[in-house]
This record gives sequence, structure tokens and C-alpha cells, in this order.
Amino acid sequence: MHVSLGEVFTAVGTVVPPGEAALIHGDRVTRWGDFDRRTDALAATFLAAGARAGGKVAHLLRNGPAYAETVVATAKARLVHVNVNYRYTGEELFYILDNSDAAVVVFDPEFAEVMAALAPRLPHLKLALEVGDAFKAAAESGLPLEPQHHSRDDQLFIYTGGTTGYPKGVMWAQGDLWLLMGGGAPIGAPPLDSLDTLLGLIRAGEGRTRSLILPPQMHGTGLLTTLSALARGGSVVTLPSPGFSPLEALAACAAHSPDSMAIVGDAFARPLLTALDQGAGSIASLRTIVSSGTMWSPEVKAGLLRHNPDVVLLDALSSSESLGIGVAVSSAANAGEAARFTAGTETIVVDDALRPVAPGEVGRLARGGMNPIGYWKDPARSAATFPVIEGKRYSVAGDFARLEADGSITLLGRGSHCINTGGEKVFPEEVEEALKTHAAVDDALVFGVADARWGQAVTAVVAASGAGEGELIAHVRTRLAPYKAPKRIVVVGQVPRAPNGKADYARAKEIAAMSAA
Repeated sequence: MHVSLGEVFTAVGTVVPPGEAALIHGDRVTRWGDFDRRTDALAATFLAAGARAGGKVAHLLRNGPAYAETVVATAKARLVHVNVNYRYTGEELFYILDNSDAAVVVFDPEFAEVMAALAPRLPHLKLALEVGDAFKAAAESGLPLEPQHHSRDDQLFIYTGGTTGYPKGVMWAQGDLWLLMGGGAPIGAPPLDSLDTLLGLIRAGEGRTRSLILPPQMHGTGLLTTLSALARGGSVVTLPSPGFSPLEALAACAAHSPDSMAIVGDAFARPLLTALDQGAGSIASLRTIVSSGTMWSPEVKAGLLRHNPDVVLLDALSSSESLGIGVAVSSAANAGEAARFTAGTETIVVDDALRPVAPGEVGRLARGGMNPIGYWKDPARSAATFPVIEGKRYSVAGDFARLEADGSITLLGRGSHCINTGGEKVFPEEVEEALKTHAAVDDALVFGVADARWGQAVTAVVAASGAGEGELIAHVRTRLAPYKAPKRIVVVGQVPRAPNGKADYARAKEIAAMSAA
């Protein structure tokens, strides 16, 4: 079923019982009947303002009903979703709005001042819509949406910050994205054969899920899990607080009984586990927990399984540039085992010359098949990230892995953060995982610092209580080769991370430098 998201949402909204919940945000519930009408009216508002098919809609929004309504309205109108990191300031924010040729910007009130300053500088801007009275008026206007000629080639952008330079807009064809998201089928099942089949399942009350979305919806994991739940006629639960609160997440579990939860690795799972261990709540309603975007420690997975032995933990190996690279499944049957990712049928591991590696060797992950069109306005980077290997186009986003003898892959980390110490390569994520197996460690970031003797010295910023630098270094040496152990560890109260749980290595390096001064 190779269809656009706009076509899916246009059809699904007509068959879900109108009284069923679509969006739950604290005490606010948006029913499917209202959700369908509101997204139609928003889509019509965008078009009436002068946006045209293929125009870009920037989402400068925190998690909440406005994000889901805006992204669905965007798809219905054949416009292009642009995610905006709400942590960006002045010129960073201007860059992404200008680079994307944003025709519409929907923004939360906290960004009103900066939007007022930037709007005159955005030549393609047709509409700046603030969430509040103006957004409500548009969503409740009843403006009819004329039938749209949807195409599976309609696009959706996911801007990714990467590790250097300005963000890059990853261009996805919606038809490919839909299939990679599962094509309307339950997790692990093959895509459905037609839109009619999906609509039939929804009418029968089958396949609908209630998903608790903990990462920011502006990032890939939060966005795609939101779209996936709504595209099957389900409901999405988001937390009202601006930052992640494990207690609020557990309260949402108690109040709304979600069957699925989206997280991003240990940054979400570890605080959640601590709260559970302290008796703060339950995850008994959950049937799946999905994580993507960063490492998820085996001991944390095992801890979650203690609190719900029936839950299935899906550790998805994906990036903004490549979905479906592989998946590691944890359950009560293999709790605590190190993650071995089952490679997707289109996934290979290649060396620096883009040749497939032999079992036991390390290389970069590459995925063929359905991949992004490229980076928006960046043909050079597009050619580098999406090369042709043996006559086939692949996505090679930069993740390093070891190909095991049984065909599985062991994720090592991003090559851009690889540390060269004394001529040996050390992947930070491997050392971070070793540190986090110490009982006193809550979180850790590892990176290289310039060193006269070693070239780069393995250095760590660690959130820990009751353990000193020497003890932690010795602990790593019991689990990894000695050269991989940190030469220096800075103990802090909280490790710096972005709202989506991804590591802020730049800030961690600043912390290490200040502590050494």
C-alpha cells in the first residue's frame, strides 16, 4: 500500500468513531470527530493564506495537541512538514525557517517575540499562526478543505542537527515513509495490502493503539510514533510539562492506560525505572515500549521487565536518514542480554571503500531500498550520504557496527564521535554503556580530549553518587580493554542532554574543560 500520509489521514478520519479519543494532553481530550474537522479547517486555512502543494509548514511547537493537529493538517493539504528544534535561538531559528522556504509557521506563544522579529526576513512566509486564540479560530472556522490530489511522492521533511554545521532537511517521500512506519499494520506484521483493508480494521475496532509519546514530537522518534498511532485510528497521549517527568509519565499511565510508549534510550528509561523502583506507579498497561535514536542499556531493559514481564521492548536502529536498519527485541525470555540487532533485509555493513565487510569486522551501517530523496538544497551532502554501492542506492548515515558471525549486528556508535587514543579507536557509546553498569552511575557521556601523549584522551562526564573517579575507571577496566577506560572522569549532578534524550557532547566537553581549569 504505497500511499501518502495525507490520503491516509483524509480517509481514516471518516471511519474512526467520532467520540473516540484522538489526542490526550493532561485533562484535555480531543475526540476524533473534532480532530478530523479541526485538521480539515487548518489545512484549508494554510491553503487560503497562499500556501501551495509542496509548500513548507514549520512546526515551532512543544509536545501537545497543536503539533499533532498541525502535522496532520499539513499532510491533508499536500504541504510539507518541517520540524523546528524549539531550543534554537535567533539566527539558528532564522536559518531553518529560511532554508526550508517556510510558507507557514505555527508556533507556541513563548516564541511570539522571536517570530515577530524574524517574520519580515522570511520571503516565502504567507502565514504565522500563534497557538492560542488565532489557532483556535482557524481550527474551529469550519473552512472546507477541497479534495486534494494526493500522491505517494508528497514529501515530509525531518531536519536533523547532525554533529557539525547547520541542520539538514532530510526529504522523505510520504509513500516510502508510510511503508517504513509499518503501512498500517501492527508492529512486526507486514504492511497492509490496501487502504481499504486498514479502514476495515478500524471499523472493526482492530489495530488501534493508545501511545504515550515521551520524546519531543519535533524529533524523529516522537514524530513518527505520533503519526503511526493516529494513522491507525488510535490515540496519542502527551505530557503537559515542558520537560520530561517520570512521575508525570507514570501518572499518565495510571490515568489513560496506554498500551504503547515511545522513549529515547536511557535518558527516559532510567529515570522511569528509578521512579518505578521507588513505588511511584505502574507500567502494567503497556504491551510495547519503543526506543530509537540512542543506546538503551540491557540492565535498564531488565529493570523495566521486572515491573511488567509481559511488555516487549523494541530497540529500533534508525536515524533521520535511514529507517528500519535493524531491531533488537527484549522480553522476559532474554532480559539483561546485550542488544544484538537483527538486520533489516536491506541492511549491510561496509568499510571505508564501501565494500561489504566480513563477519567479525567493523564498518558503517548502510541501508538500501526505500531511503530519503536526499538533503534539501544540499546535493553534495546528499551524494556523500546516499551513495550507489554495486549499482544500488544506499543510506550511509555514519553509524558504526560490527557484523557478527550469525548475521546480527552490534551497534558501536557514531563515527563522528570516535576517539583515536594512542592509535586505537574507541567508540564513546561502548564506554558509556560500561560505565552505566556500575550501580552508582545514572548516566554518562564519553568523548575525546586533545592530549599530548595519546592524541586524544578518553574522558567522561558521569552522573553518579557514592562512587569516585578511581572506582569508576577500575570498573570499566573489568568490562573493556584497558585502553578504552577513561583517563579522567568528571562527576556531575546531571549529564547534559537535549530534550529528546540525545547527548550534548559539546556541553559535556565544556564541563570537563572548566573542571580542569
